[in-house]
Amino acid sequence: MEALHEFLQSSAIGDLLPWPVQMEAAQKFDVSCGKVEDTALELGLLPSRYQRNRRAISVSQQLTLFRSRVAVIGCGGLGGYVIEELARLGVGTIVAIDPDVFEEHNLNRQILSTPATLGRPKSEAAAARVAEINPAVTLIPLQVAYSSENGEELLKGSNVIVDALDSIPTRLALAETCTELGIPMVHGAIGGWYGQVATQFPGDDTIKKLYSRWVAGKGVEQELGNPSFTPALVASMEVAEVCKIILGRGATLRHRKMVVNLLDMEFEEVKFERLLEAVTE
Repeated sequence: MEALHEFLQSSAIGDLLPWPVQMEAAQKFDVSCGKVEDTALELGLLPSRYQRNRRAISVSQQLTLFRSRVAVIGCGGLGGYVIEELARLGVGTIVAIDPDVFEEHNLNRQILSTPATLGRPKSEAAAARVAEINPAVTLIPLQVAYSSENGEELLKGSNVIVDALDSIPTRLALAETCTELGIPMVHGAIGGWYGQVATQFPGDDTIKKLYSRWVAGKGVEQELGNPSFTPALVASMEVAEVCKIILGRGATLRHRKMVVNLLDMEFEEVKFERLLEAVTE
């Protein structure tokens, strides 16, 4: 790959590598866009698409993101935005897990849904979207329902798991599998004008504590529905958590949750010791 190295270094503008050069390199050396991006970052060259990241995320950190794998469980309201932002952030491998197809009632809030995608598998639409916005990123679409039985197979090899579910039983099963596999899990839940985000690290049992009062049925989303802005905000907070976990930077929402009330524009941090007293069902 010495020839590829020389080509990228000679074609860069300063330390920036324009997208046309990346495409030319992929064709010239018969390698994937992902291989070109990985090589460029390893050489200290920053693909130009990330130049607005550089004051927040260094080239070496961008490489860490690109060599990471994140599994997103659910490709609907939350999951669609999570996948969009992970791909634009430059996370190299995204596993998108969802058994459903798009229906008309998804159009009000799910970024991957359009009239043209109605009836199409959500995970398949996620793959098409990522290929369109960042071809260097690999998205693995899995049109299956997550369960305790297939959880280990679906999640293995991932650095972080993102909860974009609307089912509390499935969320609890996901949290248990993450604990068993030793993988951090970023939790998000929404309903109407409201949402919450928390991060569970192996051994914390955060999700189990959050939903300790849950008895049966789905969450509050089924009663309150969701406008377009709630999933966008909560998903963005989840992606920020993912980024911090992968890079080992900043303070995550471990041992605490952030509760969002967009109707009154209030944000409340609930500490770990209060979780059992502030369960959102």
